[in-house]
Amino acid sequence: MEIRLNKLLAQRGVASRREADRLIQDGCVEVNGLLVQELGTKVDDVRDRVTVKGHKVKPGRELVYMALHKPPGYLVTLRDPLGRPTVKTLIPTLPEGVCPVGRLDCDSEGLLLLTNDGELAFRLTHPRYEVGKVYLVRAEGTVTADEAARLAAGVVVEGKKTAPAKVKILESREAFTVLQVEIHEGRKREIRLMFGTIGHEVRRLERASFGGIRLERLEPGRWRFLKAAEVRRLKRLVGLETGPD
Repeated sequence: MEIRLNKLLAQRGVASRREADRLIQDGCVEVNGLLVQELGTKVDDVRDRVTVKGHKVKPGRELVYMALHKPPGYLVTLRDPLGRPTVKTLIPTLPEGVCPVGRLDCDSEGLLLLTNDGELAFRLTHPRYEVGKVYLVRAEGTVTADEAARLAAGVVVEGKKTAPAKVKILESREAFTVLQVEIHEGRKREIRLMFGTIGHEVRRLERASFGGIRLERLEPGRWRFLKAAEVRRLKRLVGLETGPD
């Protein structure tokens, strides 16, 4: 069956589709011994021989789906040239090819999904699929109902208006306000920047759920494999699977 080259690389756990496009453009990918740099190239997923940086792309590996409760102070990457702690520090036995899905700031905490299912990871983080992420935010000072409504309607961050969000005030005091915020974008430091536009600094930011998946009783620094029903739910959410659990 013919499929796009970047999709094949994602399915085989080599990279996400975005990262696969970069590998193709950088001249790292060959098909049947010929260099391919054109995005959108289609290949036969059975007959064609694909290599990345000289290494043959192996047939599809066992797919792994994990949830990690990331504490603050860990980078969402598998390696850091400066030697700072990363999520790989928390999961030293992380299977080959398993990578974080999307972003979570170093100073933030909460649910982080990891997988080697490149197609699912791509869809979960692509704005087109509008996958919801719920955060608990502790902001400095009293966030008023009007300010919360401004955040929900969208504010201009770095020259671009944020998509509509769901914002609920859970606790309000003079010194701080706790809110629940649901967004489906994945812009860098988006929530912190959103609150900055209304004059409130975020003191604590915790991701409570991603695509309906929750931490449950997972302690900070611990991880678990996703349940089969959770994986099916995520796939249905982005159109990769249909039917009941």
